[in-house]
Amino acid sequence: MAKRLLNSKSVSFAEVNLAKQPGKRSEMMQRAGGRHTVPQIFIGGKHIGGCDELMALERAGKLDPMLAA
Repeated sequence: MAKRLLNSKSVSFAEVNLAKQPGKRSEMMQRAGGRHTVPQIFIGGKHIGGCDELMALERAGKLDPMLAA
């Protein structure tokens, strides 16, 4: 769902597939403040949370300005 939303906005993103890169798990958990669910989403290097938080930003009209910055 998160990828679909970002694709619909023509936003390029880097995906870290933990199934293919299990060594990245601890790094990603550290970057996400200990959260271990996927996806964990970062915009401009800032952790915004998971898919629910991304969708909440979209509903609040705050996602586009973040993506444009």
